[in-house]
Amino acid sequence: MAHIRDKLALLPELPGCYLMKNREGTIIYVGKAKILRNRVRSYFTGSHAGKTQRLVADIRDFEYIVTSSNMEALILECNLIKLHQPRYNVLLKDDKTFPYIKITNERHPKLEVTRRVLKDKARYFGPYPNAYAAQQTKKLLDRMYPLRKCGVMPKEVCLYYHMGQCLAPCVKDIQKEDYEGIRDEIARFLGGSHEEIKKELRRKMEEAAEDLYFERAKELRDQIANIETVMEKQKINATDKKDRDVFGYSVDKGWMCVQILYIRQGKMIERHASSFPFYGEAYADFLSYVTQYYSDNPALPQEILLPYNEAGSGAPAAGEARSAIGPSRADIMAANEAADADGDDGEENSPEEAGESAQAALNAGTAGAAPGINAADMNVEEFEAAGTGAELPMVAETQGEYAASSDEEVQHASELGDLNGAAALQQWLNVKALVPKRGSKRKMVEMACENARVSLEEKFRLIERNEERTSGAADRLGDAMGLDSLHRVEAFDNSNIQGTNPVSAMVVFLDGKPAKQEYRKYKVRTVKGADDYATMREVIRRRYERVLKEGLPLPDLVLVDGGKGQISIAIDVLENELGLSVPVAGLVKDAKHRTAQLMSGDPPEVVPLARDSEEFYLLQRIQDEVHRFAISFHREQRAKSMVTSKLDSIPGVGDKRRQLLLKHFGSLKKIREASVEDFRPLSIGDKLARQILEALKNES
Repeated sequence: MAHIRDKLALLPELPGCYLMKNREGTIIYVGKAKILRNRVRSYFTGSHAGKTQRLVADIRDFEYIVTSSNMEALILECNLIKLHQPRYNVLLKDDKTFPYIKITNERHPKLEVTRRVLKDKARYFGPYPNAYAAQQTKKLLDRMYPLRKCGVMPKEVCLYYHMGQCLAPCVKDIQKEDYEGIRDEIARFLGGSHEEIKKELRRKMEEAAEDLYFERAKELRDQIANIETVMEKQKINATDKKDRDVFGYSVDKGWMCVQILYIRQGKMIERHASSFPFYGEAYADFLSYVTQYYSDNPALPQEILLPYNEAGSGAPAAGEARSAIGPSRADIMAANEAADADGDDGEENSPEEAGESAQAALNAGTAGAAPGINAADMNVEEFEAAGTGAELPMVAETQGEYAASSDEEVQHASELGDLNGAAALQQWLNVKALVPKRGSKRKMVEMACENARVSLEEKFRLIERNEERTSGAADRLGDAMGLDSLHRVEAFDNSNIQGTNPVSAMVVFLDGKPAKQEYRKYKVRTVKGADDYATMREVIRRRYERVLKEGLPLPDLVLVDGGKGQISIAIDVLENELGLSVPVAGLVKDAKHRTAQLMSGDPPEVVPLARDSEEFYLLQRIQDEVHRFAISFHREQRAKSMVTSKLDSIPGVGDKRRQLLLKHFGSLKKIREASVEDFRPLSIGDKLARQILEALKNES
């Protein structure tokens, strides 16, 4: 602490990033601050929430990097988090899982769905939180526009050409101008202008019908229906046609949920939720999440709406949605002035102006496409009841409205240091980042926050329900069997096919939950053929001899797969051979190989359990899990024995050469498909190589 106090005294009153380290020198937290001196000192003074106390308790040293502005600190923080992956930071682990629709930058372009965003001059549209929606949209576009479908150019035309879905660049000379028109139409479609395309398709359909080309008219009609199916699953409409990402968040019990509502062309078409534990200040960690989200996102909206940090307190009250109240308006007035000068107020633009603005942004490569097309499961009635029209108060966006604001409001907002993150985000992305105070935009943010709150509540309810299904069911099962505790259950199952490759497996359940790190597999050593009783005797003996030898914990219950015979074998080994007193029960299956009864005691008797009880479901899960584990191990052993027998039967192939072949080729199939020349790097002559190939060919 003396070392830390000395460094705290030297901290500058400048913006920058700080890196907290543990006793091993590992970076465990990265943060940013408008004034480093105040922010870093706050960790070591006063009281903190439980999770922040855990972070502070691990801090043994810190470093800091001074930046020239809050925006630079925001970007630096994002880069440092990605570089060091600190354990206490919010990490956006799923940012690269979102798919994009891509128009490739090639002589003959094609459409792709990709999860990798490269600097290859291609055009990307997304992200699509719903991967199925991305695939469906690409499928629709492939039917509508005749771009190349094949990965490698064929030597002759394919079926797509005959279906009118490809221009056949493999045999025809297609000009660049032909592709430009298609590319622009696809860009307009993905940018949200599908209504115009529907009108054009409808016109072509009517012309085809008038000319008696009914098959062509039917194709065009189906295309229109597909567009309506894929693109019209909208729930909420705004009065303008702007592309927006609306963020909301909620915190409870040390967890944060961030909800993103995707609004494209004024319509909300999808949402995405992320839940994770957080350790720092809530609003700062939320802004860190937003920054990471946009750091690799090439498709930006025209506007980003963020919630308000209530009085700089960071976390909303548990169970409450965050209010979306005014930003630090004095700080972002200058940044908004240029944008406001061209009338970029989302609730006042005419549809024509909004369309032109969207197209301009799209051509500049910054307009976002409609990410996921599935209907958003939102509280629509509440939003529509609040109204989305011009009768609602407007967000204070223009310079005139800022000037009309009271001095107290501006002063209050400027004191909230964390809200400068919105201004920094706006400056970095060159996209309007607003913290709306009133009007329909506030309602959108409130909806995002409310959905975040509901998602967290649902998460905690699922945890409670899972506890009821696991530890609660285990306790009740113990009571039904007359046991004081049922913390640890070990279950066994055997597997073989007509006595070949006999194996056994054990799974462990702790408080009704699988403990997979304690699972064990057993190759049966002493039993020949299909003798289930002898196999059970060997495996039970081997397991609990090791438990005694290594001082491992004894189970509260041993479960065997079978009835009275298997139970008697297990009890005999445990009590008479090893001197252990451990309860044993058997899981009896019915004719359909499903869990039917639990038998316990000596002599074994059926334990009465309701078939719809959580205790019975727990037994089913245990029996299914141990059976799955045993079967998987048996298949693995059988596959190895098949490989061994096929290669070992070949003269000149011993253990070492067999292992060398499998390591080099990877599988029998690849060995069978190899040529004689492929064996030469392994120092295998042509004669032996031909013998190996001939032997494997004959066995296949």
